[in-house]
Amino acid sequence: MSGATGSVPTTGSVAAPASRVAPWAMVWGAVFVCSWGGNQFSPLLLMYEERAHYSSLLVNAFLGVYVLGLAPALLVAGSLSDRHGRKPLMLVGIGAAVVGSGLLALGPLGPGFLAAGRLFSGVTVGIAMAVGNSWVKELSQGRYDPTADTGSGARRASLAFTLGSGIGALVAGGIAQWGPVPEVLPFLVHVCVAAPFALVVWRAPETAVHGGLAGPWWRQLAIPSAGHRRFTRVVVVAAPWIFGSAAIGYGYLPTRLAGATGPWGLVFATAATVVALGVSSAVQPFAKRVHSVSSARGLVTAVAVVTVGIGIVLLAIELQSVWVGLAANVVIGVGMGTALVSSLLEVQRIAGSRDLAGLTGAFYAVAYSGFLAPAVIAAVVGGAGVPVSVVLAVVVGLGVVSWVALLVSSKRYVPEA
Repeated sequence: MSGATGSVPTTGSVAAPASRVAPWAMVWGAVFVCSWGGNQFSPLLLMYEERAHYSSLLVNAFLGVYVLGLAPALLVAGSLSDRHGRKPLMLVGIGAAVVGSGLLALGPLGPGFLAAGRLFSGVTVGIAMAVGNSWVKELSQGRYDPTADTGSGARRASLAFTLGSGIGALVAGGIAQWGPVPEVLPFLVHVCVAAPFALVVWRAPETAVHGGLAGPWWRQLAIPSAGHRRFTRVVVVAAPWIFGSAAIGYGYLPTRLAGATGPWGLVFATAATVVALGVSSAVQPFAKRVHSVSSARGLVTAVAVVTVGIGIVLLAIELQSVWVGLAANVVIGVGMGTALVSSLLEVQRIAGSRDLAGLTGAFYAVAYSGFLAPAVIAAVVGGAGVPVSVVLAVVVGLGVVSWVALLVSSKRYVPEA
């Protein structure tokens, strides 16, 4: 690039020219497109149920199957990037995004392609969350961004996720409702958007240069700070509710309101997703005010809010009301945004200097387990014949239990500043 002032290190002995773009923004964009790939499928569940005639259990399994790719990527990629660098792992993430969307575009050939595509989508989101978020945080401090405050990295990382997820849902849902070949085109668009970010990531400055732990590679997978009581008693308790509430609000709810939405089901599914993620993005710049360094006030507040949101989902299903359903996603969005920022700030304080990416990955692995909620609910409702109102009432009750547990541990095990 013309006007370059020097060079920055990359992997191995190769150097790439510096860019005038802020380093954190380069990685932020990569996290954005990976998040796009992870959530573009959510508003399309109703399409696969109605047009491909897949069962409710199967389409919700599609929503959750990518946890099988996501959880290992979250747990392994972060720790490996602490040892080998952020860049090579993030390049794998971009590659997985392209492969995942390519397989999803082959979905009309059979459900196996959808399952495989969701698996690769899980891998790309897992890498983006564990490696990309840590990279954004590291590029939002010190010589890379001397004007940033201590919370900038967490806010920027969580904003990349929510905006990417929201735009992905908006584009995919819009094409599915009004565009041609809706089972194919949304994913091809994402391939075209994601692929160029391989070059962007290649040009970003490397931050993980200490090499991680000595010895065999598998030793790097250990995450010492994952045993910290603040993590196990506070962060782990709150984490599943972040994406569990989201999956219920904009993944499961649209399939239960199909009778009320009629031919506009895809529009509602898209609107519910965009509302939840848009509100989440909007509240994140203010979420730091709710967070406290001396208590778990941010997470206590967030779990209370998403529990109320799930209660409103139950009301929307009982009333078969689109507007109540959208209101539920507004409330869920507020809780999501607050929980994401507060959780990442907690993780940054807990993690040691050598395992930030590893602990970030562990947090997201627990958080993303919430995406299994719709599949579990559909299995209990469809297989066991339990009324959906009863199942969701039990979920609300579990939310209250988690909220009480957070209150008990709120001011305990606080790491030293």
